[in-house]
Amino acid sequence: MRMKDLQVKIKTLLREKNAILLVHYYQRPEIQDIADFLGDSLALSIEAAKTDADMIVFAGVRFMAESASILSPNKTVLLPREEAGCPLADMITVDELEAIKKQYPDAAVVTYVNSSAEIKAHSDICCTSANAVTVVNSLTDAEKVLMIPDGNLARYTSLHTDKVIIPWSGYCPVHHFVTPEEVSAVKSRYPEALFAAHPECAPEVLKIADFVGSTGGIIRFARETSVGQIIVGTESGIMHQLQKENPDKTFIPVSDKLICHDMKYITLKDIFDSLTEVKYVVKVPDNIRIAANKALNRMLEVSLLWGCSGKRVNNVIGEV
Repeated sequence: MRMKDLQVKIKTLLREKNAILLVHYYQRPEIQDIADFLGDSLALSIEAAKTDADMIVFAGVRFMAESASILSPNKTVLLPREEAGCPLADMITVDELEAIKKQYPDAAVVTYVNSSAEIKAHSDICCTSANAVTVVNSLTDAEKVLMIPDGNLARYTSLHTDKVIIPWSGYCPVHHFVTPEEVSAVKSRYPEALFAAHPECAPEVLKIADFVGSTGGIIRFARETSVGQIIVGTESGIMHQLQKENPDKTFIPVSDKLICHDMKYITLKDIFDSLTEVKYVVKVPDNIRIAANKALNRMLEVSLLWGCSGKRVNNVIGEV
């Protein structure tokens, strides 16, 4: 079946089933192009909770579908490939979290949304890459903060707070292995270009970035800067939206290794099959969902960014 025909069939099925398709920026271009909502993971789930759709199809990875289930417990949430996971989210278990909480009993636990529902349920509050600093600084009753599971995001946050940040040892394999040498090599070829990096990159890479931000933040930065060349330090899927929004600008990947294979598992056929058969349902049980929802909602209450986030603009969602 031709790609265009499959896209049309998917859109028809979505209408018939009163379903919406949420698509993360790291997904394949042909999937991004048929999204009902395109954006950062948590912003997508928040937006989906506002709709009257009966079904949510999440083109992303498991923790994203879990967040949709947490925030929309009465909706059917589908993950088109059940093996689409997140290596970062898998880098901490509940037993490990409980053990380190005992080592630091007076520390608040701030959990990155790139984590399992079960980990969120054992946390005090969640954060995103966009609002991590805001969340940490909002914790007026805690001087120490245990940030999990991404150590690089924790170290970046520590530069913008007076609190003692205790980072976990996890990392995103896509971002963590970008090196300063790779950045310098690309810079030498594009000396006028600005370098935009995701905070999941290592500290020595962030130190030489012209801009540090989430996927949504990088997209906004690209839209607003007058500079015509931008070196991109995040997963390759973002290039599609960057180029669509800014056809007159040049975007250069900092490395050809910035590919999340879990994000690329999902194909148009997977989405079609998932909708047709209503398969790979993600449902977070209430004993986990209620506690995880509390951590997510506490984040939303304190996030100063929330007032301008999650708004639909030509089906692209702002960051949270």
